[in-house]
Amino acid sequence: MTMRSDRFCTSGVLAPVLATVLGLATAFGVATTTPAGAQSFTYNRPATRPKPPPAAQTGQMLVQATEVNYDYNNSRVAAVGSVQMYYNGTSVEADKVIYDQKTKRLHAEGNVRMTDADGKITYANLLDLSDDYRDGFVDSLRVDTADATRMAATRAERTAGNYTVFQNGVYTACAACKEDPKKPPLWQVKGARVIHDQTEKMMYFEDARIEFFGVPLAYIPYFSTPDPTVKRKTGFLMPSPSQNTNYGFGVETPFYWAIAPDYDATISPRYMTKQGLLLQGEFRQRLMDGAYQIRAYGINQQDPNAYAGQVGQKDWRGGVESKGQFALNDKWVWGWDAVALSDYNFLQDYRLSMYRDPYASFLNLQTEAVSQLYLTGVGKRSFFDARTIYYLSFSGSQSQVPVIHPVIDYNNVLNQNILGGEFSYKFNMTSLSRDQAAFTTTKLAADGTSLCIPTSADTLAIRNNCLLNGVPGTYTRFTAEAQWRRSYTDSFGQIFTPFAMLRVDAIDASISNQPGVAAMGLTPGDTTALRVMPTVGLEYRYPFINVQPWGTTTLEPIAQVIIRPNETYAGKLPNEDAQSMSFDASNLFSVNKFSGYDRVEGGGRANVGVQATTQFDRGGSVKVLFGQSYQLFGLNSFAVADTTNTGVNSGLATSRSDYVASLAYSPNRTYTVSTRARIDEATGNISRFEAEGRASFDRWSVSLMYGNYAPQAELGYLTRREGLLGTGSIKLASNWVVTGGARWDLEANKINQYTVGAGYVDDCFVLGVNYVTSYNYVSNLSTPPVLSHSVMFQIGLRTIGNTTSASGTGGTY
Repeated sequence: MTMRSDRFCTSGVLAPVLATVLGLATAFGVATTTPAGAQSFTYNRPATRPKPPPAAQTGQMLVQATEVNYDYNNSRVAAVGSVQMYYNGTSVEADKVIYDQKTKRLHAEGNVRMTDADGKITYANLLDLSDDYRDGFVDSLRVDTADATRMAATRAERTAGNYTVFQNGVYTACAACKEDPKKPPLWQVKGARVIHDQTEKMMYFEDARIEFFGVPLAYIPYFSTPDPTVKRKTGFLMPSPSQNTNYGFGVETPFYWAIAPDYDATISPRYMTKQGLLLQGEFRQRLMDGAYQIRAYGINQQDPNAYAGQVGQKDWRGGVESKGQFALNDKWVWGWDAVALSDYNFLQDYRLSMYRDPYASFLNLQTEAVSQLYLTGVGKRSFFDARTIYYLSFSGSQSQVPVIHPVIDYNNVLNQNILGGEFSYKFNMTSLSRDQAAFTTTKLAADGTSLCIPTSADTLAIRNNCLLNGVPGTYTRFTAEAQWRRSYTDSFGQIFTPFAMLRVDAIDASISNQPGVAAMGLTPGDTTALRVMPTVGLEYRYPFINVQPWGTTTLEPIAQVIIRPNETYAGKLPNEDAQSMSFDASNLFSVNKFSGYDRVEGGGRANVGVQATTQFDRGGSVKVLFGQSYQLFGLNSFAVADTTNTGVNSGLATSRSDYVASLAYSPNRTYTVSTRARIDEATGNISRFEAEGRASFDRWSVSLMYGNYAPQAELGYLTRREGLLGTGSIKLASNWVVTGGARWDLEANKINQYTVGAGYVDDCFVLGVNYVTSYNYVSNLSTPPVLSHSVMFQIGLRTIGNTTSASGTGGTY
């Protein structure tokens, strides 16, 4: 019997046919196409997907074909000629579909195409499968997965409902070239046989070779990898070679163990020709409200003498690291970082640590490892943070590094107005202890040695030649501060902003009577102090606006008057968190110009300046600020030297401060130029000058920074510092980038640090090479640094793996 129909609805005899077709995606992959011979990939533009008729959404099966033939004698049903089937959002198209009810096999041939409800498309020339999908074959197929990986073969056979064998298989995670679809992809893996074990979700390649742009570069008799659906799988990861003058040539081969869906482990042994076997292990677990991880290292060094004269000259070395963070609710989190090492140089000597950026570690930018326990909360207008901190110093002077127990910060801005203005308050508590005093020198003898000798009996010499950056003993300070401010604008456009502040510091110190401490002006023993600083002030602005056809200019004089008493205990208390002091245009109008809480600015002061901003109609802007600060009455806090000389030679120590200025110019989005300067009020000499320029185009970008800083002997900077720092990158092609940078010490007239690198990155491949010079502090921070040279090479194939190789000379890297 033959029936010709343009549209035929059924839920009976053809239902097994469609049900079998719907299993093809599960049996052979997500989507298949038909390349020629499966020797390389070509790009086949998918045909327009037909729109399913309304009946296809009702649970019925809709068949549309030129003719449907029923062979009752042989129990066969055939749909012939432009066959289209629809069922539950899935469509199947082919020239001919035959279902044999006796053998329970589906046979589809001629331009087979299946589109499921998710838009996944399957192409094939010939499909022959059992209706339970356990056995069958496909001639000339291509598999396109949802994560953009592709696989092709001349023939695929499926057995036992689990194993699919691809003959002459080709695999890649790279897209086809749109300009030349027949061109081989960037990389592909070919195998005489590729076996897909669906139960294990593994792919096994036999007689495999890796090709780049169609050229074989590596032959591997056998290797395996998880299939693209696997996000985590037990097995070996890509090995990483490295080289260093102290440990020789090393190869690290990690083994990843997917223990359970919520936790896993990685064991990473590294064998080194000079030092033997370094064992590393990492455990990670994700819980409902957070995650944590632990990593341990250990090595029994074969040649400790490679680190002769250093802390690494010992048999056994190792360490443990841990990190975790958990959410208490949507506003509060708590967590920890922990590091314990056999010696402070261990991480650097072997280039370890999972928490620091690998490139930063490569450049030796760390001077310490941090162990801490913290609690943080964030509200709409409030913030809370409490943490205890232990710094493991890489300088070798651990006894001079403080233990923080704890530091607590809280600040809040009220939602409602108080007396028509904004009211805010904040608290800070800092408690720390240190075993030994940390002295640094401010002067050198003729032979270059330090003149800071804390054991000297000459109190004046200690005071003149030393800075006490760290006080021995225990120091605790609690600070509470409240602030109110309100702005008024009169009919002339003048803006008046009165403000009031009240700050209270309660300080308790137990200072050890170590050599040199008393000479720095501190009183050994127990000290308690209460410091109260009330402040009232007024800020005045009067913006003048000039509008022209070419743009708008705003000229704004600014004046600020601050009235407060003298700073009590100025220079007589420890200074732990306010040691950084740089007066420039950015803090000209700060009420308290000290960077931390241990110092507070006192006395009457006026800050004045003028700010001009021009915004051009065709884009671009110029912003200029120039000003000066005046001590009106009372004690000038910046003229009082404390144990760290903070404020001295800052430009604020006299009644009339140095001039500060800044200029920023951006003609468009491509160019940006900015300068900052501090000019000596008495001589007109430039005490501090910085200029920076940046340019960013479609394919390249550059930056150049110039710095010139006058000597500050009181702070330990004995000579003028002047230098250039330049960086740049250029995009040679759509995926190729070359970068570089150099620092030129103009005082020494030499380039003392530089880096150059090149890299290729796209959606399936990563290649990078970097050469870097950097400085290493091998014993302590007072020892001259050692210049090191390092090279890093990285290559990655998406879904296959990544590997890095590094080598270095001249110290750790």
